[in-house]
Amino acid sequence: MAESGFPLPPDVFCPLCGDTMRDSVTIPCGDTYCLECIKIYWDQFDHMGVYRCPQCHASFTPRPVLKRNVPDVHHEPRQHLPELTPFPYMHRESYCDFCVGRRNRAVKSCLVCLAYYCETHVKPHYESSTFKRHKLVDEMGHLDRKICPQHEKGLELFCRSDQMCICVLCTVREHRSHNITSAEEERVEKQKVLVVTQTDVQHIIQERMKELQELKHNVEVLKSCAQRAQAESDKTFHEMLQAVERWKAEINQMIMANMQAAMSQAESYVERLEQEILELQRREAELRQILETEDNIHFLQNFPTLCVPPEPMVPKVLINPQFSFSEMSKTAIEMKENLDDICKKQLSKISKTVSETPVYILLPRNGEKRLKVPSRVDIQEPKTRTDFLRYFCKMSFDPNTVYKELVLTDGNQRVSRKKAVQFYPDHPDRFDGFSQVLCREPLSGFRFYWEAEWSGEFSIGLAYKTISRKGKNSHSLLGYNDKSWSLLCSDSGYSAWHNKVDKDLSHAPKATRIGVYLDYAGNTVAFYSVSESMELIHTFKAHFSEPLYAGFGVGSSVTLCQLK
Repeated sequence: MAESGFPLPPDVFCPLCGDTMRDSVTIPCGDTYCLECIKIYWDQFDHMGVYRCPQCHASFTPRPVLKRNVPDVHHEPRQHLPELTPFPYMHRESYCDFCVGRRNRAVKSCLVCLAYYCETHVKPHYESSTFKRHKLVDEMGHLDRKICPQHEKGLELFCRSDQMCICVLCTVREHRSHNITSAEEERVEKQKVLVVTQTDVQHIIQERMKELQELKHNVEVLKSCAQRAQAESDKTFHEMLQAVERWKAEINQMIMANMQAAMSQAESYVERLEQEILELQRREAELRQILETEDNIHFLQNFPTLCVPPEPMVPKVLINPQFSFSEMSKTAIEMKENLDDICKKQLSKISKTVSETPVYILLPRNGEKRLKVPSRVDIQEPKTRTDFLRYFCKMSFDPNTVYKELVLTDGNQRVSRKKAVQFYPDHPDRFDGFSQVLCREPLSGFRFYWEAEWSGEFSIGLAYKTISRKGKNSHSLLGYNDKSWSLLCSDSGYSAWHNKVDKDLSHAPKATRIGVYLDYAGNTVAFYSVSESMELIHTFKAHFSEPLYAGFGVGSSVTLCQLK
């Protein structure tokens, strides 16, 4: 639906996935789908050899060859993001099977006719007695999932033994002697569970809303604290600048005072020296006069007075080499260097403290009403197995992801591979190409640790929920894409895989128990060989952008270890 409220042309979206058409293909009847969507849809009919169009129900034998439409005018990025829904696969838009030309959006689907109806074409089901036994339901876009893929009958019953919807013919063979009930009765029982779950979810929503308000408040408090710290820092440095200006003034005043004292003393000496020079000049004039006189008596009478050398009036003045104004400038330089050292040391100290002290402490939700804030020891890197066990996370395999040849036992704590195909209900999360399974628990924000024991070749790792589940290709194989990281284990050794890039670890220590340590905030995941001690096998460095899920590729069997 466009933002204006008018329906978009039906061929803009794939009828199977309800999303923008990707690599569109047109099948022989003229209907168009995503290449991957129609491929997956037809895969489930391989055992029958007859392939139908999900919309017009036209049949084809043999299976048509799919080729991309060229040019693909719909292969463009969506301009407007759709409204987010918790489970987008639960509903997709479908279009009326009876409209001619421009098809209207379906509002109802009939479980007897197995067709979609718009508001106009659904009216006969309400008005005619011919359709009074037909069952109309709200259009959810998954009519094909309401048909038994083996018998092409409507799914009306529920097998409690295998926990799956079945048709009447399934009770004859595949589910013979099983605990069978009607879909309505099972709905009543399971609805009670969902009501409890809904109540729990509502309670969680209330808690999260409260946490959200508290977090927003704390962010504002944090912002105010930062602003206050900045203001106090500005004030302190302003005072420091004022102090430096005072120190500068004192140094300059000291320099000027010494200079003035030196000048004053120098002026006194200069005056006295000038006076002595004048006196000596006068004495020299008298001597010159007496030496030039022709009066011998006058000469002899003045000789006794003039022959005595004059006494010095002023001592010789030199600049003391120990006094220098450069000492004051040197002192200023030392004060600057000392101040720089103090500032650098203090800044380095506070910088280290700030960098090692996290602003937020993220804790896994374990159901406790009050969680203890971890100490500094708790946020240090673990070194011993005891340290790792502080982050132990109990896990269980997700039945919705398990491959068709895998069997879960021990309360979904053990998975084994069997040759016989298991009858699991269709689910968008199920791996259908590789013998793989994911765990239920999303991992993000904090640190987690778990261990698994294995036999036969197997892989252990992590994947985003958005990893592909369908087909035998690199998009759905652990470690062969940018959405997963894995350690491949066999009797010959180990190899680490991410995005099709592998690293040989054949010399790593061997063990039948592998420990995995995830530091989500630190963007690392490490694998350890666990025996009497723990030895590091390999560490991945990454930048995690989504919650992660523990994943396993099963060759023979894998058991999740319960450590607490």
